[in-house]
Amino acid sequence: MQLPSQPANSVSVPVKRLEHFAGLELPVYASEGAAGMDVLAAEDVTLKPGARHPVATGLAVAIPPGFEIQVRPRSGLALKHGISIPNTPGTIDSDYRGEVKVILINHGDSAFEVKRGDRIAQLVLAPVTQANWLPVDDLDETARGEGGFGSTGGVAALGN
Repeated sequence: MQLPSQPANSVSVPVKRLEHFAGLELPVYASEGAAGMDVLAAEDVTLKPGARHPVATGLAVAIPPGFEIQVRPRSGLALKHGISIPNTPGTIDSDYRGEVKVILINHGDSAFEVKRGDRIAQLVLAPVTQANWLPVDDLDETARGEGGFGSTGGVAALGN
């Protein structure tokens, strides 16, 4: 099998296949323009309505410094079955070396079966910029100011 050529902006991420990963495929991009790679479940799980479970993937990774992997829901699972990720996007930090697990939640009204080998989430490699806090006595003025939730309008139910 010939591997596809790597884009110029690709980053190598070492991946360890754990024992219970046997027989599964590494995450892949479903299309040439895809931002996320589909990751598979390495276990069978039944999610009752309202239930959450950290679904095993059978993978551990060594993300390069300066990057993270974001774990995002699959839109088809969300729309058709109410299956999502409660802390979306989840973050896998570059210094984590344990198994990648995907916390799934069932927002639907019936039980949902996750089968080993099902595509359960997308993984997005993203650059990280760390903040340096700069304490000040005052902040600069903006047109929005301290307007918070719903203050910019656009939602009829908020009266705007």
